[in-house]
Amino acid sequence: MGYPSVERRRVLAAAALGRESGVPGPDPDNGEPLRAVAGEILDVSPHLIIIETPGGVEERLVIAPWATAWHGKDAAPADLPAGSLVIMRTRDGRVVERIWADTTRITGTILSISGRRDLTVELDCGPHRGHRTVVIPYRASGRLQVRHPMFEPGYLFDAIGIRQEEGASLALLPATSQPPYPARAVPAPPPAYAGQQSRISGPATWSDTFDEEERGAAYPMLERSDAGCPDAGVSCTGLPYLALGSLLQVRNLCSQRNANIPVVACGCVAGRFCDRCVECDTSPRGRVVELSPFSYVELGGDLVKGCFNAQIGLG
Repeated sequence: MGYPSVERRRVLAAAALGRESGVPGPDPDNGEPLRAVAGEILDVSPHLIIIETPGGVEERLVIAPWATAWHGKDAAPADLPAGSLVIMRTRDGRVVERIWADTTRITGTILSISGRRDLTVELDCGPHRGHRTVVIPYRASGRLQVRHPMFEPGYLFDAIGIRQEEGASLALLPATSQPPYPARAVPAPPPAYAGQQSRISGPATWSDTFDEEERGAAYPMLERSDAGCPDAGVSCTGLPYLALGSLLQVRNLCSQRNANIPVVACGCVAGRFCDRCVECDTSPRGRVVELSPFSYVELGGDLVKGCFNAQIGLG
């Protein structure tokens, strides 16, 4: 998903502006670090999980007694099936406390809806992500449509579910409440913004369209020529324009964890959501950043909850 030479761009931009380039990664003052680990389950027991990482390395990790898992619903870690693709949050690098198995997020604009009980939804997920098919099983349709009252073509859709072997994903939970306007009618940002805020608050979300094990962010307000994205530069929040390679200071206001995260992609789809996050408090409207799963988890986020209240600033 990312663009080439992001690290080089960041260093050159810092030199041009006469400031330190900053160091990507978590704030060392956060306390005990969280680490995200991904892979395919080879074997799992109540106390141990063995995975093969995307790089082909076998890893054995201890499952904490208090660990929880999600695989379309809450599950015991030992009940996760072999072959599942997992993202895990660990402490001390080796002790697993949370597992998400085959978890995916489906975000985009509704193109069509078909079916009577199980619904099939075609989505436009933006110029970088193309079209995607999602199936909403009957058992989940009521919950999703309560949070998506404008369930028709032209409106935004955002759900969390699980990947299926056949290609289509199952949407099971609403990630956030649907904005009440069509996807192409995003409200304008407040006119009072003049680039004076050092920190900007709003929802931070995640997407599984980043490269495997990537730590990075997609940001809505990129110059269109810089990002190569005709849909960039749209947001109802007063965000400053940034270039690819910029470092964002992202603070999870729920976990009180901070990290410097590089902008590696265009967040043009996230910029169309003028919604709120209600994790630990109610955020201002408008998504300020979309994180890779690794960055999101290492900041203390829960993939199933879909967002956390954040503050961002320049790293």
